[in-house]
Amino acid sequence: MIQLEHLSKEYNGVRAVNDLTVEIPDGEIFGLLGPNGSGKSTAILMLVGLIEPTSGRCLINGLDVARDPITVKQQIGYMPEDVGFYPTLSAKENLTYFGKLYGMDTRTCIKRCNELLPLVGLDGVIKDIGGYSKGMRQRLGLAKALLNDPSVIILDEPTANLDPQGVADYRTIIRNVAREGKTVVVSSHILEEVSKVSTSIGILSAGTLVAQGSWKDLARDHSIHASSHVTIHVETQDPMPEFHHPDLIHIDYERDRHGAVLVTRSDLRDDIADYLAQNGVRLRGLFREERSLEETFLSYYQVAG
Repeated sequence: MIQLEHLSKEYNGVRAVNDLTVEIPDGEIFGLLGPNGSGKSTAILMLVGLIEPTSGRCLINGLDVARDPITVKQQIGYMPEDVGFYPTLSAKENLTYFGKLYGMDTRTCIKRCNELLPLVGLDGVIKDIGGYSKGMRQRLGLAKALLNDPSVIILDEPTANLDPQGVADYRTIIRNVAREGKTVVVSSHILEEVSKVSTSIGILSAGTLVAQGSWKDLARDHSIHASSHVTIHVETQDPMPEFHHPDLIHIDYERDRHGAVLVTRSDLRDDIADYLAQNGVRLRGLFREERSLEETFLSYYQVAG
């Protein structure tokens, strides 16, 4: 479990992270979204103990990261955006070296390497890391983050440089470790990727958490509270009669009147269906146009700003 309690970080009087409070339970895949300058990277660095907060605290499995950094680091796996390896060593040699930093004995470390390298698609690759592509290094970075069988896994831009197969493999691995009860934090700017793998999402803007929940909940809640309009598409078997409603802003009928597109202030689908039924019009299709990931994501910043 991860607990961030009123976490703040200042640089020269400017708050990069402001009063961040989040609780991420075991088995959760938490996606942390935010553009450049939102405080996302600063929050991750405090979470893994590489920088100390100005105020507040990070708890991992009940341990304060700033006060007990060594014990915490033994319980977490961290994959930074730019993963560093020794270029003249092989994948197994690199992992064995990092395993010793965790206090793993050689036998356990080799066993773990033999499990992880096939898992990330690097089984049988014997060349040194210096000959790896960026995607191969990214795969090895994921193996490194899982090396010590951590209870908490923190991944910064994990799908950068991965090909489609690598992305699919990554999703499978992350979902499987979450099913084992591990807590996963994925920090990324790739909206679609975060929405597909995460069970909950936090959106940062100017160092402040402006929204938190599942992507479905965030999209629904924002459509309720934001001033944006609703677009509804109607298809009918019979010509549509004139439709009027106080929340109707605009309506475009098809040329043959066997359908229309309505812009409304609220979701009028039930009203439209009832109206058509009362007028003996047979309905073929009625759906609300959903906002894209990008539209929903950006709208939170517009409101926050």
